[in-house]
Amino acid sequence: MPILTLESTCDETAAAVIADDGAVLGQCIATQESLHERFGGVVPEVAARAHLERLLPVIDTAITQAGVTADDLTAIAVADRPGLAGSLLVGVVAAKTLAVAWQKPLVSINHLHAHLYACQMASGQSVYPAIGLVVSGGHTSLYHCTSPLDLEYLGGTIDDAAGEAFDKVGAMLGLGFPGGPAVSRLAGEGNPKAHAYPRSMIGESGYRFSFSGLKTAVRYTISPPPAKEVSADHLDRQAKADICASFQAAVVDVLVRKSVRAIKQYRAGHLIVGGGVAANPALRDRLREASEKHAFRLVIAPPELCTDNAAMGAIALEKIKRGEFAGLDLDITAGLQRGF
Repeated sequence: MPILTLESTCDETAAAVIADDGAVLGQCIATQESLHERFGGVVPEVAARAHLERLLPVIDTAITQAGVTADDLTAIAVADRPGLAGSLLVGVVAAKTLAVAWQKPLVSINHLHAHLYACQMASGQSVYPAIGLVVSGGHTSLYHCTSPLDLEYLGGTIDDAAGEAFDKVGAMLGLGFPGGPAVSRLAGEGNPKAHAYPRSMIGESGYRFSFSGLKTAVRYTISPPPAKEVSADHLDRQAKADICASFQAAVVDVLVRKSVRAIKQYRAGHLIVGGGVAANPALRDRLREASEKHAFRLVIAPPELCTDNAAMGAIALEKIKRGEFAGLDLDITAGLQRGF
């Protein structure tokens, strides 16, 4: 019997109906890019209001597509952490309401763990134990994963996440919103050695990440001191491409180096990678090269499962197997998630 999964952690409103074997029977995602474009970033209040408007139609679409009714559902699952407070509340309150109205059990989902579970869904066979890398707009984290639900946090960003840095560099270069994909596309036209940008913490023995210094280095390339405002109007397309390529190379170097180090330290045979930045072609290529060189199996979530979606909420099936259900007192855990 299928479950209904809900996703509203940031600016994507999504619902999916998942069969008990993990097959996606129906899903719907409503993006909010056009709403936030004029602000150059996600506005939490705007995002929350958009979720309120779109969640019920999205749920109805997913259920209709799956050809099921409320009576057919086994449980209601919802991402309760991490994310924007208002966005999370909309999803959690909706899930609780449906659980009561339809008399279904409630399951909570860790959004970051679900990003890694997308690799399990794509693989078709077990990818555990593994080192898990979540690289997204809000988080850059490494885990030692012995099962879908048993993850040891190894380390993560102490400031900007990789995806956030991509978006901010895109904004400084005037590439529009969202900036990350635009930076990635333009980087393909540039020279990754044009600028010697810092690889922060790359030599540390631990697994912390920092991308704020790299972002600042890019800012000074665009508008050197003493300029107080950042403007890329004086740069031609090639100059912008070289900045993007050099910036991207610095980010990818750090992510790959620390992931390989974790693989070796924990003698893991698999590296699983999820999150929005996992769709970045340069990162995917470098990770494939590393997997061949260091003889580990690489599983990266397919691009459609990298960005926020409800299909990866299939991780709730693993919690149901364990009998791990949430009560109606379920609360959200917003903001940057460290340590779990």
